[in-house]
Amino acid sequence: MNDKPHLDEEALAELKDVMEEEFDVLIQAYLADSRSRIESLEQALSENNPDIFAKTAHSFKGSSINIGAPRLGQACFEAEKLGKAGALEQAPAVLEQIYTEFREVQQRLENFG
Repeated sequence: MNDKPHLDEEALAELKDVMEEEFDVLIQAYLADSRSRIESLEQALSENNPDIFAKTAHSFKGSSINIGAPRLGQACFEAEKLGKAGALEQAPAVLEQIYTEFREVQQRLENFG
C-alpha cells in the first residue's frame, strides 16, 4: 500500500482547474462524507455486518480514488475484501489504517492549493 501517494496532486490540480471556486465545496463535501463513511464502517463492524462493511468500504474507495487519495482508496479496498470474505475479525487493523490515512489526507487536502 505504501507505494501509492497520499494524494495525487497532479489529478487534484486538474480537478481544481475544472471546478474553480467549487473546488473547496467539493473538498469539504468529500471530507464530511468520509467521516460519515468511517462511522458507518465502525457501526457495521460493531454489528458484525460484513455486507454493509463491504458496501461502505466500496463506496469510500470510489470517492477516495475520485478525489485523488489512492492510498486511502487502497485501504478501503482491503476493507471491502474483508467484508466480502466475511472476515471481519481482521477488520479492526484495516480500519485503523483507514483512520490514519484519512487524517493524513484530510490535513493534506486542507493545505492543498
